[in-house]
Amino acid sequence: PAEMVRVTPFLLVLSLALVAQGLSDRKCVLTGQWKNDLGSNMTIGELQGNGAFSGTYLTAVSMSPKILESPLLGSQQHTNQPTFGFTVNWTFTDTTSVFTGQCFVDDEGKEVLKTMWLFRLHADSVQNNWNATLIGTNTFTRLHRQKQ
Repeated sequence: PAEMVRVTPFLLVLSLALVAQGLSDRKCVLTGQWKNDLGSNMTIGELQGNGAFSGTYLTAVSMSPKILESPLLGSQQHTNQPTFGFTVNWTFTDTTSVFTGQCFVDDEGKEVLKTMWLFRLHADSVQNNWNATLIGTNTFTRLHRQKQ
């Protein structure tokens, strides 16, 4: 009984250390398909050695009546839960968006991208520049392929 009392705190500390190590080792990978809280879809291709990546973005929200898939280019840091940034060059309008954020693994082991964006509208003149940039946030979750 006395030995059990001495061993129990040791085992508790050891288990907490192992759990904390496991949480920090969780790796979030940008490559793949994502969907955001507004229903937009994004596909990020293979990560290059220098952290660069490319992909496509299909927005679910637009002021344009015609929506087309648009290219994106970005880069990320080489860490387990990396920060990243990318630019979307919208193919169906004369606007551009930039996103910056971080790839996280949540407490349930699911990957999530937390982002902030700037959306630049085309201004007709410098006098109309004052309201041409919108700012917002999006949360992306990984899309899993349906088993067939």
